[in-house]
Amino acid sequence: MDILLLDALVPEAMTWLESRHSVEYRPELADDLVLLRQAAYKTRGIVFPRQTVVTRDFLDFLPKLKAVGRLHVGTDNTDLEACKERGIKVIHASSANVRSNAEYLLSSLLLLYRRGVVSALMGKRHPTAQMGRELHGSTVGILGLAPTAHTLAGMLTSLGVRLIGYDPAVHHTAPIWERLRIQPVTLTELMSQADAVSVQMLYATRFRGFVNEKLLAACKRGQLWVGISRSALFDEKALAAALCDGRIEACILDGAEENFTDEGSPLNGLKNLFITPRLGSHTREARLRSSWYVAHRMHEAITAEQRGVGYVPSAPMDMELPGAVSPSQWGEQEYSIR
Repeated sequence: MDILLLDALVPEAMTWLESRHSVEYRPELADDLVLLRQAAYKTRGIVFPRQTVVTRDFLDFLPKLKAVGRLHVGTDNTDLEACKERGIKVIHASSANVRSNAEYLLSSLLLLYRRGVVSALMGKRHPTAQMGRELHGSTVGILGLAPTAHTLAGMLTSLGVRLIGYDPAVHHTAPIWERLRIQPVTLTELMSQADAVSVQMLYATRFRGFVNEKLLAACKRGQLWVGISRSALFDEKALAAALCDGRIEACILDGAEENFTDEGSPLNGLKNLFITPRLGSHTREARLRSSWYVAHRMHEAITAEQRGVGYVPSAPMDMELPGAVSPSQWGEQEYSIR
């Protein structure tokens, strides 16, 4: 077996890959690492789901492995250093989900601005006495300039939204602010001026608890929050206090880590905090883009290993099948760590 799929590709990409390699789809192995090690001992490439963590110890059982693929964004569940030492290429569709995440954030903002719509859809005859608001003319704070923010900024600007922003890794004089039509401000100014805040900060361990009591003390009362960043960015106690005392009127977060709202957490049971199970990237189009990208890059990595080639160029522009997304449309980045 050349390639083991623990996460499903779209059928067209699966067929394309099967015509070139020996491929097996065994999603049940993702939750049984012992069986996975046995089944994948001679496998050259594996596409992992989000929940499977690739550790140094795990890689010791896979001597033939040359490529690790992920359909989702992020490599925090993969030991990159261990892969580098073993000459294993790490492939993930880093920007396949940018638009879908931006649309998720936009739709979440619209839902919070007009929560009566949700109540009506749930069957309530008199949804809410609370008056809805319009995005047009409001001020939205962009916390973090991850790629999703670039697409979201264009969407919000076209709706007549005033954008202010802050990113700890981007200087306020950087040209990107003007290009995105976002006014760079201090954290205190963002908190005190924004009617709503969208969080898409790239996470690093130094940013754990970045959204803390000191930051939230400056909140404009009744603020609305949406986010796709890792929940470790939030200090749970501080966020709970802001949700309870009215500083944050409501909050929607996508893909919070385990225990974030479990029993014992100060966020447990709060009616104005909504957690979705990583729906931001869950669209047909995003899955199509990520599937074709990973399929092509996996093919290149396996072919290079079989031929003993040290470097493999990107897939040629004419490498397409009917219904496939052409390489010129992918807009992806590959994190090769050879």
